[in-house]
Amino acid sequence: MRTSADRLKSLTGCSNVASLRSALQELCSEFGKLTRLDVLTLAEAERRRALCLLRLESTAQEQQLMMTLSASRFGDDVLIVVDLPYGSARSVL
Repeated sequence: MRTSADRLKSLTGCSNVASLRSALQELCSEFGKLTRLDVLTLAEAERRRALCLLRLESTAQEQQLMMTLSASRFGDDVLIVVDLPYGSARSVL
């Protein structure tokens, strides 16, 4: 059985927002249909992160995703934070 870290590790290799969105859609598909997905990137000293805010069709699906992936809530959205390679090209949303 894959751990939450194993599941999220596939996201850390994404070099741009488009590939991250695609990987997130694939990862979340086992929990239900995504109805919303916003990806915000942050550049900090020596580090890049993506804040991924998403919603699924039902609260039950979101709760299962949160338990499985160790995700949290940010307002009404589910929040997944992904560390990105620093040398990757910056994407503007």
